[in-house]
Amino acid sequence: MGSRVDYYAPGHSLFSCGTTKEGESHMVEWNEYEGTLKRTYQGFHKRSLGVVQFDTTKNRFLADGDDFSVKFWDMKNCVLLMTVDAEGGLPASPRIRFNKEGSLLAVSANGNKIKILATVDGLRLMRTYEIHSHIASRPPSDAPAKIGDSKKLKDITPRSTEEVNPIKAGKLTEISSPAQFRSLKLSTNVKIDKISRLIYTNSGNAILALAFNAIHLLWKWPRGDLNLSGKATTKVTPQLIKPASGILMTNNLIDGNPEETVPCFALSKNDSYVMSASGGRISLFNMMTFKTMATFMSPPPVATYLAFHPQDNNIIAIGMEDSTIYIYNVRLDGVRSKLKGHSKRITGLSFSHLLNIVVSSGADAQVEFFPYMHIQKLLALCPTRSWERQNGCFLQTPAGRTPTERSDTQIQFQQDQIHLLVVIETQLAIYDMRKLECIKQWTIGEALAPISYATFSCDSQLVYSSFLDGTVIIFGAPDQCQINPTAYLSSDVSSTVYPLVVAAHPQEPNQFAIGLTDGSVYVFEPLESESKWEVPQRIENGSASSISPQVAVLDQPQG
Repeated sequence: MGSRVDYYAPGHSLFSCGTTKEGESHMVEWNEYEGTLKRTYQGFHKRSLGVVQFDTTKNRFLADGDDFSVKFWDMKNCVLLMTVDAEGGLPASPRIRFNKEGSLLAVSANGNKIKILATVDGLRLMRTYEIHSHIASRPPSDAPAKIGDSKKLKDITPRSTEEVNPIKAGKLTEISSPAQFRSLKLSTNVKIDKISRLIYTNSGNAILALAFNAIHLLWKWPRGDLNLSGKATTKVTPQLIKPASGILMTNNLIDGNPEETVPCFALSKNDSYVMSASGGRISLFNMMTFKTMATFMSPPPVATYLAFHPQDNNIIAIGMEDSTIYIYNVRLDGVRSKLKGHSKRITGLSFSHLLNIVVSSGADAQVEFFPYMHIQKLLALCPTRSWERQNGCFLQTPAGRTPTERSDTQIQFQQDQIHLLVVIETQLAIYDMRKLECIKQWTIGEALAPISYATFSCDSQLVYSSFLDGTVIIFGAPDQCQINPTAYLSSDVSSTVYPLVVAAHPQEPNQFAIGLTDGSVYVFEPLESESKWEVPQRIENGSASSISPQVAVLDQPQG
C-alpha cells in the first residue's frame, strides 16, 4: 500500500492525514508558525485497509473515510464526533469531498458509485434541482427523479456516478384541531409564573410542577368509576392538592430577578420526597405533608440541576452554576465527591446504574461522564475527592443558527440505561454510551423554532419535544407527528405562550404533559379509538394530510 500524507490548510489552520504502509492512520493539526503538533484526532481504525483521506468544511468540521464509513470531528475537539456508514456499500477507505457550502458530502462507493450525504440545507438544495429527497438518484433516462418517487435505491441503476444517499427525512402528520387528539388543561387557582420544571410521580397518579416564582403545584387523579386505576388521564380532572395549613411547597429565593434563576427539582423513587431549588438554598420537602424537612447548601454557587440515584434515595447529584458537580449523601448530610469537567453551568445530570456512570451536560454544549465502581463508592465514608472525567462529546449548532442566550443541553438515559438522549435547541441525538457513538440524530431545519425541551416516552420508543413557537413534535423513527398550537391554545393567546418543559407518563407510553410560559399545564393523549399517536400519514377525504418535515433524521447502525 505504501505510506501517504495529505495536507490541507483551511483558513489559518494546517491539518495533515496519513496512512503508513503498516496500515496505521492518523490526522493531526499543526501549529503552522512553530511547526509543532497542536492536536491529534482520535477514532481511527487500528489497521486501516486503504489510504485514509480527509476534507474540511467551513473551518469547523473535519471528515475522513475510514473503516468502511465516514467519520466526523469538530476541529477544536480531538474526540470523534460521529460515524456514518451511509447505509453500507462503502470501500474500506472511501474518498470524500464537501461542496463549497459544506451542505453536501460526496463519498465514493463500491461499484463505481458516488453517494451524497446531505444536511437539511443540502436536502433543500437538492429539492431545488428536483432531486429525489430520500434516495436522490438519477434513473437511466435523461429525466430527473421527482420528489415523491417511491423507487428504492437498490432498484435503480445510477447514471454515471450521481447516486445520492442523503440523511433520511420521515413523514410528518399534523394535528391542528382539538378533535384530532385528547387534551386536558389542569386547573389552578394559585397565582404562579412560568412552569420551569414538570414531572409525573413514579406511581403515575399525579403531576408535580415547579414555577419560576418558586411555588410547587401537585395535581392528583382520584380513583373512581371513570378512572378505576387512579392513574393520570385526560378523561378525569385531577385535584390540585393543598395542605390543611394552606402553605404550599415554596423554595427559598434570593434577591434579584426570578427570570435569571434556574429552578430545578428531583423526585425520590418512592414519591415521598422532592429535592428542589430556585436560586436559593436547596430544600427537601415531604410530598405527603408539604413540610420542609431540611435546607442546605447556601449559594453561591447556585444549584442548577438535581438528580437522585435511581437505586438509592440517599445519593443526589447536584449541578452548580459554577460548573461543579457534587455527589451529596443525604444520610450523612455532606458532600462525598466533587466532579469537574465543564466550563459553564450544569444543565443536566443522569445516572446509569447499569454502566456505573454519572453523565453531565452543561451550558457549554459539552457532555461528560464520570465512572464509579459501585454504589458503595458513592456512600463511602471517605474524604471529599474529585473523580477523573472521561472523554465526552461536544454538540455543534448547525451553521446559520445562533444559540439563544440561555440555551441548555439536556440529557436523559433510555430505559435500557445504555442509550442517552442528548438535546440542544437545534438537534436531538441518541448515543450508545458504551462506545460514545451517536446512533440516531434529528436535526432541526431553519424553518422551525428552537427546541425548548424533549424527553423519552416511558418505553423509550418515542421522543416528545416542544418548540418555542408552541409546536410539539412526537418523534418515532422514521416518522413524526406534529401538534400545532391551534390544537390546544385559543386564538387570542399571545405568541409568547409556549411549552418550556415536557414530562412523559411513567407507565403510559402515549401520554405526556407540557408546562407553558403562562403557568398552565396540559396533558395530551391520542384519540381513544387510535390508542397511540398516529405517526404514519393520515388519509382524509381521499388525500394525505402529511407535510414535508423540517427535520432531517440520521440513522446510524448500533454496531
